[in-house]
Amino acid sequence: MIRLILALSLVFPMAAAAQSQPGWFVPGQPQGQPQGQGQAQGQRPAQPAQPAQAQRPAQQPPAIAPLPPGTPPPAAVIGVVDVPEIQRVSTAFNQVRQEIERRRTKLNEDVQNEQQRWRDEQQRLGNERGGLSPDQLRARERALQDQITDGQRIFRDRARDLEQLAQQALREIEQALAIVIRQVAASRNINMVLPRPLVIFNEPPFDMTEEVAVQLNRMITNVNLPPDPSAAPPPRPAATPAPAPAAPRRN
Repeated sequence: MIRLILALSLVFPMAAAAQSQPGWFVPGQPQGQPQGQGQAQGQRPAQPAQPAQAQRPAQQPPAIAPLPPGTPPPAAVIGVVDVPEIQRVSTAFNQVRQEIERRRTKLNEDVQNEQQRWRDEQQRLGNERGGLSPDQLRARERALQDQITDGQRIFRDRARDLEQLAQQALREIEQALAIVIRQVAASRNINMVLPRPLVIFNEPPFDMTEEVAVQLNRMITNVNLPPDPSAAPPPRPAATPAPAPAAPRRN
């Protein structure tokens, strides 16, 4: 920035001196002729453009009429709820969490077992490659690839369905929790409930966590989950039989 200011301070005085002295040489103009004499007679110099503010007046924002006085809110009676603590002691929440974890573990085991089966099939196909014709080899490879593609699609669908099931079960618990919080708040004449992580300090009478947890376990003890579709093993496609050895030729 300092170099730019110094450069400008050197350029501007030289330009001003060139305009003030008539003896400076101007390219395309004879010596001694004033610089402005080369213009055609009768030609008016270009008028400077008017600033945008002079051409178009600034638009003022429309005036907003003040609103009539409204009803003031009631005095705040605050309650505090620790939702993670309620989930920790909730019977329904623990039941859903344990079932979802069990099904996820089962899904991971099925994926690993199926991948091992695919590797074994590839190994066996590699060992039998020498005794297969090109058509038989392509057919075996195509059948194995189809099995892998179908298996991956099935596992993706199972994982998606499991996540949707978990979200649906949690929404059911959250709806019950919201009803219980309103009931406990109404019994204490509380009109504002805050989560405990947002509160730095509060006295014990403001805390509704224990009562809400007790009432939630009375309202909902479990969530009806559909049966696990992976409990029964899916039917596996029949393995492609190995080709029979060619009969010896008789002379």
